[in-house]
Amino acid sequence: MESLLEDAACVEPRAVLSRFRRDFHACLMARADELSELADAVLCADGPVRDLAGLSLAPEHRRGHGALYDAVSHGRVDIGRLRRSLAGLPLPRAADGRLVLAADVSNWLRPGAATSPERLFCHVYGRGKGQAQMIPGWPYSVIAALEPGRTSWTAVLDAVRLGPDDDETEVTAAQVREVITRLIAAGHWHEGDLPVLVVFDAGYDVTRLAWLLADLPVELLGRLRSDRVMWLPAPPRRPGTNGRPRKHGRELALSGPAACPDPHVATSTATSRYGTAVTAAWDRVHPRLTHRAAWLDHDGDLPVIEEDPDPPAGRLPAWRP
Repeated sequence: MESLLEDAACVEPRAVLSRFRRDFHACLMARADELSELADAVLCADGPVRDLAGLSLAPEHRRGHGALYDAVSHGRVDIGRLRRSLAGLPLPRAADGRLVLAADVSNWLRPGAATSPERLFCHVYGRGKGQAQMIPGWPYSVIAALEPGRTSWTAVLDAVRLGPDDDETEVTAAQVREVITRLIAAGHWHEGDLPVLVVFDAGYDVTRLAWLLADLPVELLGRLRSDRVMWLPAPPRRPGTNGRPRKHGRELALSGPAACPDPHVATSTATSRYGTAVTAAWDRVHPRLTHRAAWLDHDGDLPVIEEDPDPPAGRLPAWRP
């Protein structure tokens, strides 16, 4: 009986994998069989793949090395169809049932490929403090669905190569919009569900992304630099006051928490790896925008982008002009 239960538990994952293999093969427009075997060989190789010749020796690769090089040179993939297939797969959910996505840049370093087009200098961290390097390569913007808990597994949903003339914020916003649109079309989000949480690292302009994605059912969570200065909402305007209404309230300097006003919410949690984690939160905090960088060509007054204290059902962020 125990063996039958174990077999039944494996049926659905195997069926999902089988369907995806068929969908993936259908996405291959030229040299489909060879590219499919190459994908199997990469996944089943014993250790990292360092060269194509060694990959051709994997048991899953049944053709000769000539077919391998032919597929790499002349194979074609329908990227749009592959993206839709990935969006249709079962995706992990957070404890509250919502989808959690993460966007980050992953570099394909190409220091020896002097003739490769559109290489950029990619920031690479060294093993020690202060040992970061800039190495020529291709940066890729990757969006993945995250699993709850401590795990290194992610479900990659999209990857876009960044070029020398690309605005990273504009590219990321368009990429997130397309991924969310595909997930909605695949039935992963319905009206009334919790918004999709999208997590960004400190290198992203989360304020600009929030403005560009305000019409989507998403919440954005981004890490800020420790020297950022934020602003509390403007106090209520007193009757009879003349002049232009204030747009900003008291300053909130992240580098000087002692001088900040008392937080609206404060929590303290004991963690198993990092000791006691203390969190302080202020309601409706916003950055002070200026007509520079991404906002240089903005028409009209610059917006005040803050959390809505009374959001509609299913939405947290709202944007007030």
